[in-house]
This record gives sequence, structure tokens and C-alpha cells, in this order.
Amino acid sequence: MEELICSVEFLRGGQELLARVSSEAGGVREYRGPSADVVIDQVINDLQEEFESAPAA
Repeated sequence: MEELICSVEFLRGGQELLARVSSEAGGVREYRGPSADVVIDQVINDLQEEFESAPAA
């Protein structure tokens, strides 16, 4: 059985990239940056911390 654990959206607005992340544990949060590299690194770090600290199912 598959279960959605998080949702990630990437949007571009002018010179800025926006990532919107939604998960049950972390709720909805946004990350902004001038480039995809910066924003993706922020998302990866946040999700890695969230899932490493989450109790195993």
C-alpha cells in the first residue's frame, strides 16, 4: 500500500524560486531563493531532518 508522506511544489516568480513543502509532521512551509540549487538544498536538508527524527512505522 502506498502512502503520501510529503508533497513538494516548485514555482518560479520573477527572479526567485519558491518551494512549497507539505507533510503531516511538518505542516506547510515555504523556501525561497535565487536559484534552484539553493532552494533544493533547503528542501533536502529540512526533509532529511524531519524523516530522520520521525519514529519508524
